[in-house]
Amino acid sequence: MTEPILIISNYYPPEKGAAANRIEQLALKLQQNGYEVKVVCPLANYPKGALFPDYKGKFSVRENLRGIAVKRLWIYPSNSKNILKRIVSILSFSVGLFFHLLFGKLPQKVVVQSPPLLLSFIAVTVLSWRGRKIILNVSDLWPSAAIELGVLKKDSFSHKRLLWIEKSIYRKATLVLGQSNEIISHVQGIVPNKPCFLYRNFPEHEPGFSPKESGQHIRLFYAGLLGVAQGVLESCDKMQLSGLNIEFHIFGDGAEKAQIEAYIASHPEKNIRFHGMLERQALHGMLETFDIAFVPLTTRIYGSVPSKIFEYGALGLPLLYFGGGEGGDIVRENNLGWVAEVGDFDDLNAKLREIATLDKLHIASMKKQVFETASREFNLDAQMAGLIEKRVF
Repeated sequence: MTEPILIISNYYPPEKGAAANRIEQLALKLQQNGYEVKVVCPLANYPKGALFPDYKGKFSVRENLRGIAVKRLWIYPSNSKNILKRIVSILSFSVGLFFHLLFGKLPQKVVVQSPPLLLSFIAVTVLSWRGRKIILNVSDLWPSAAIELGVLKKDSFSHKRLLWIEKSIYRKATLVLGQSNEIISHVQGIVPNKPCFLYRNFPEHEPGFSPKESGQHIRLFYAGLLGVAQGVLESCDKMQLSGLNIEFHIFGDGAEKAQIEAYIASHPEKNIRFHGMLERQALHGMLETFDIAFVPLTTRIYGSVPSKIFEYGALGLPLLYFGGGEGGDIVRENNLGWVAEVGDFDDLNAKLREIATLDKLHIASMKKQVFETASREFNLDAQMAGLIEKRVF
C-alpha cells in the first residue's frame, strides 16, 4: 500500500516559474518513489496576478495532473507592488486553507512550502495542532530577503512581526529542507537542534535535449520572470553589447516586460531580442540553438540559489552568473561558466568581452563538460533516495 503525503504550496502548474516547477518536480519524484501525493494550492493565477481562464468563476477545483491529485482553493489574485494587496491575496487563500486543514482528512506527513511566510505560518500552526509530521521546505529566507531587496525596512514593526512568524514556523516544523547551506545555517542559528537537510532544486534530466548549430553570433539568453529581483531591464541598459559578437535573447513575462520591449525597440544596435513567455518544453526546444545562459539577481540574497543553475547545467549550457552568494560558489566549484560580481556591471561587461572572443568549437567543448559535470553532481534521483533513506519523508 502506498503511503500518502500532502504538499501545500502557493504555486503549482499550469502556473509558470521556478517555484511551480520545483513543487511539481517534488510531487512527481515522491510519486515515483511509492508515495500517494496530493497537493493543495490556490486557483492558478501566477505570474500575471489574474485567474487563468479555466479557473475563473470557480470557488475550488479538484483535478488530476500527471497522476497527482490537486485541490485548488479560492484566492483573490494580485501581483501588485502594493504590499497590502499582496497580503490580502495571500490571506484570501490562507483562510480557505485554514479550514481545509482544520477539518479535512489529512495524511500523517505534510510538506509545507515557505515562503510565503503567512501561508506557511497558518499551515504549520494548524498541522501542529493536529499532530502531523511537518516537513518545511524553505526555498528563500524571509523576511531577510525582503530587507535585502529593499521592500521592507529593517527593525520596522512589520519586520519584527515577520521575524516572530519566521521563528515560530521553524520551531513548529518537525524538520526543515533547505535549498542552500546558507538556509540550513540560518535555521539552525534560530533552532539549533532542529533536523535540517539540504534539498537542492535539481531538475529531472532530459536526455532528449540536443545542442544544435547556433550560427556565427554567440547566443546569450535569459529565461524567466521579468521582475525587480532579476533586474533584466537594468542589465539590458548597462550591458555594453554594441560591437560584440553576442546576441542577447530574452524569454519571459513580468512587471518589467513592457519597459524591456520599449528599450529593445529604441536600441537596435545592442542585438537584444524579446520572445515572450514560452511553455517549458517549447523553451527547451529553442534553447538547443543557444550557447550561454544569463542568470542575474539585482542583489546578493542570503540563502538564495537560483534553480536555473541546475536546470541549465543539466542541459549542458554554460552560465554567466550575476547573482552573488552560494550560487556563485556552485558555478565556480563546478566550472560551469563565468561569475561576475553581483551589481558590478564593469565586471559583467569584462566577462561579456571575454565571451565574445570565444569560437564555437570552444563553446561546444564547454557544453559537453558542463553536461557531464551536472549529470554527475546534480542528480535528483540520488538526492531523493538519500533523503528517503534518512526517513525525511
